[in-house]
Amino acid sequence: MQTVPELKRKLSSKKAKIAIVGLGYVGFPLAVAFAKKGYFVYGLDKNPSRIRKIKRREKYIVDIDPQEAFSLIKKGKFFPSVNEKVLRDSDVIIICVPTPLKKVKIPDISFIVDAGKTITKFLKKPQLIILESTSFPGTTREVLLPILKKSGLKEERDFFLCFSPERVNPGDKKFPLKKIPKIIGGLSRNSTSLALLLYSKIIKKVHPVSSLEVAETSKLLENTFRLVNIALVNEFTILAHKLGISIWEVIEAAKTKPFGFMPFYPGPGIGGHCIPCDPLYLSWKAKEIGFKTKMIDLASLINHLMPSYVVKRVDDMLSENRSGKSPKVLILGVTYKKDVKDLRESAALDIIELFQKKKIKVDYHDPFIPYLSIYGINLKSINLSKISIKKYDCLVLATDHSVFDYRFIQRNARLIFDARNVYKKDYKNIRRL
Repeated sequence: MQTVPELKRKLSSKKAKIAIVGLGYVGFPLAVAFAKKGYFVYGLDKNPSRIRKIKRREKYIVDIDPQEAFSLIKKGKFFPSVNEKVLRDSDVIIICVPTPLKKVKIPDISFIVDAGKTITKFLKKPQLIILESTSFPGTTREVLLPILKKSGLKEERDFFLCFSPERVNPGDKKFPLKKIPKIIGGLSRNSTSLALLLYSKIIKKVHPVSSLEVAETSKLLENTFRLVNIALVNEFTILAHKLGISIWEVIEAAKTKPFGFMPFYPGPGIGGHCIPCDPLYLSWKAKEIGFKTKMIDLASLINHLMPSYVVKRVDDMLSENRSGKSPKVLILGVTYKKDVKDLRESAALDIIELFQKKKIKVDYHDPFIPYLSIYGINLKSINLSKISIKKYDCLVLATDHSVFDYRFIQRNARLIFDARNVYKKDYKNIRRL
């Protein structure tokens, strides 16, 4: 099979041109990593705004220094574009597009389908296609492969196909891209060996598995593990409060055990794509084959109820001190995790919406999000000052950004509901989740 050695030579010598489809939290860091190692990388994204931001050195991905990306463009190693014709010159195409859930909690793989159709127009031999977007087991073989075969080219002869699940954790300085082991499952041994050769240039440890489906399911197991354990500790939190026990102290005590326990922490809800969405891909696939994933569905429900629980706790606290006036609440942090400019599935948005439904005046402060215009919420981030803080009956700490001056906030707030255990001391005006 002459195409395999030919492509291997290009990958080894770094003469292979790589196209990354989708320049979000997964694709952009991947593009920069390959370009820094000497490969020529095309970055293809349908959103012209992203391409403009990259070329203007504007920061929109927390893990990427915009000046570093711009210097790679100047060196002729990185070419971000909205023109799909860049795929024509690529030896490797890596798909990093979103895979959201539809409103009825079923997978939306339309971005993968669209990417596949676009690639098919420019498919050539030899070419390596890798899907990184999280999806249900069978997506690569049953959805993407048939689309690529419409090009008339033959898999494992003219083109090679792999699934390699993304494992990016935005804002995590301890585990950057190169330190997170990479899983690879190919359509055949040839596909796997080509992807192994490629990823080993930028990632310290690459772990091949026996099939596309094993690679797809491994990602879903990772995130289901987190979903279930977070749900467990969230349920424990509600129980501990009813028992008059601090869940935070319980966790600290339990984690002294050196084996058989891993600490997970409660919060106002779960956000991002991985934990709230990915396990439901597996749940949906299970239903297709006549199996009900009871634990996944229950864990998802418990986590989904946490914003309501937060609002109820705050409403109960406000009722104790209500003086006839309509209370005012300020949400501190609206992104789904600390220090990341990302609103995907953020629990804070649900909390705001629930307060609004209760006719409670609600505002927010978040240095990463200057305004909110989403899901019917239209608010601007207020400035924090002694005067502004004192206007609110309660501050709800939903996202614990590092830039917050927590001592200043505590000194000036009437009441704070801390959903992130930032305030570990027992202040009179602090209530913890």
